[in-house]
Amino acid sequence: MKSFTICASFVLSFLLLFTAHVHAQSTAPSKLFRFYEDNDFLNVTGHGTDRAYTNGTRMDLFYQRKKQHHFFLDKLLPKAGEGSVDVYGWSVVQLMVTPNNISIPEYQPNDYAYAGALFAMRSHYSFNPTKKFSYQTELVAGVRGPAALAQQTQTAMHKLIHYQKPMGWDNQLDTQPLLNVNFAAEKNLLSWHNVVEINAGAQVRVGSMMDALAIYPMLRVGRMAPYFNGYLSQYSAFVRNNKQVRTQYYFVFKPINTFVVHNALLKGDREHYPRSATDRADNTSERIAHRVMDLQFGVVLSHGNFSVSYLQTYSTTYRKGLYKHTVGTLTLHFLW
Repeated sequence: MKSFTICASFVLSFLLLFTAHVHAQSTAPSKLFRFYEDNDFLNVTGHGTDRAYTNGTRMDLFYQRKKQHHFFLDKLLPKAGEGSVDVYGWSVVQLMVTPNNISIPEYQPNDYAYAGALFAMRSHYSFNPTKKFSYQTELVAGVRGPAALAQQTQTAMHKLIHYQKPMGWDNQLDTQPLLNVNFAAEKNLLSWHNVVEINAGAQVRVGSMMDALAIYPMLRVGRMAPYFNGYLSQYSAFVRNNKQVRTQYYFVFKPINTFVVHNALLKGDREHYPRSATDRADNTSERIAHRVMDLQFGVVLSHGNFSVSYLQTYSTTYRKGLYKHTVGTLTLHFLW
């Protein structure tokens, strides 16, 4: 039932967006709406779960602009040099973490604690198509705890699809403000006839939500626009040799090595049951894994101004002594 609901929702979204795409203008798009859903039930092997980082929902509006913007924060965000292709964005994101067994109302000290986060994001993605590098900056502001509405969202969705009601949200991590700055830099290492592309990148996250450093290579193979031509061109029609290419299809492979110092969704006091220092020391699930390996791969399909992608991410444990995890990501892009 759950898989049917997810598939039906995807098909309906595809039809609605594709219908809109047919009536879209043929000029180069300057705006992009993105919707993506992270869910550990999505799994290419067919063995979905409902635990650890179990769900992430994100909606974004990205846009290019012709005039200089006077928003003071934008003036602080780095650009990728002269001739850069700059995209700005606003986003809203909700994240959820739960233990393996959500039917138990009691606190489970040897598993992930219930946690929810809700935050807004201001982003600036700057690509240099000549020198083939990019700077990507994100400013995050939000909240962890009951105000994130993770309990209400998960309970409502599980009721809608007649799935197990989550019983342990009274044990969720307490209210905490989330402020973060995320900055990534990427550089092209190899390109071959716009069919094979190898890039490398690093990302730093600093703030009350997460302190971490990630490094990664990224392989793209297929029929595609050059990655550093800009964010919007990765998911829309583009021009090559004075001809418009309306269809893209490519494979993405991206192993990520992350060094984590702090993650607010994995450690903290419970909202209604503050723990003593002794309890925290004895709780093995509190020990964050300071090195996390992710293996991410998937496909992107784009036609005209509509794109759909699916990525599968296999992760080592987020906490020492606990289990590995797998999450699927379904993303829809609509440009105009």
